[in-house]
Amino acid sequence: MKMIASTKLTQAQRAMQTAKDYGIANNEVVSHATPDGDAGKRRLFVVVSSDRGLCGGIHSSVSKATRRALGAAKPIPEEKVPAADPDSPVMVIGDKSKMQLSRAVAKNLSLTFNQIGKDVPSFADACAVADLITTSGVEYDSVVIVYNKFMSAISYEPAFVEVLPAKALAESPGFKSYEMEEDVTKDLAEFQLANAIFAALVEGHAAEQSSRRNAMDNASKNAGDMIGSLQMKYNRGRQAAITNELVDIITGASAL
Repeated sequence: MKMIASTKLTQAQRAMQTAKDYGIANNEVVSHATPDGDAGKRRLFVVVSSDRGLCGGIHSSVSKATRRALGAAKPIPEEKVPAADPDSPVMVIGDKSKMQLSRAVAKNLSLTFNQIGKDVPSFADACAVADLITTSGVEYDSVVIVYNKFMSAISYEPAFVEVLPAKALAESPGFKSYEMEEDVTKDLAEFQLANAIFAALVEGHAAEQSSRRNAMDNASKNAGDMIGSLQMKYNRGRQAAITNELVDIITGASAL
């Protein structure tokens, strides 16, 4: 299983490097689209997880980060969590984090999405999620994507990326200097959201495969240790049985 996970990790890392271009483009848009004042604190948290297990704490990582952002868990001083209304809606991609958050912040859950992450996520998957968000009717001031940031082959950490809606883009100083039709700004906002979701999905997938490979490696080592321990116990028992039989034979021979 470790070998299979290692192969999938290589594929996921290759896809992650390609998807980072989408994230860079999004950051460039956001840097020129900061609205006057605060964009609002009613944020839609999109938690990027998956439906599969056997990958360590990859799911609880984003679940706990979301709970901290909503004030449902103790904050970490060094973590940069966007200010949010405790009643902010939450959308979960993946059944694992959905089960965790349904126990902690059930009143915040508004949308769920699954069947993503069995393979390397595609841009079509991200577009489907973005379309679900835009057509859901959920009210929010901005979208905050919570995902696992790939640090290395052995580490990851939860991260947040904020995406502004069409209204915030239109009201930002960088966009007010240009005359744009409403449809153009709306299309740009939807495309920007899909880009950000795609980058988060692919990077989260790479972190998941990395964690799964490490989990399988630890499981293999633990199984090897257990087999060695049981083999030693078996050999000791076999030697003890042989010794007892020899003692009985020698005792019987001596009695004759």
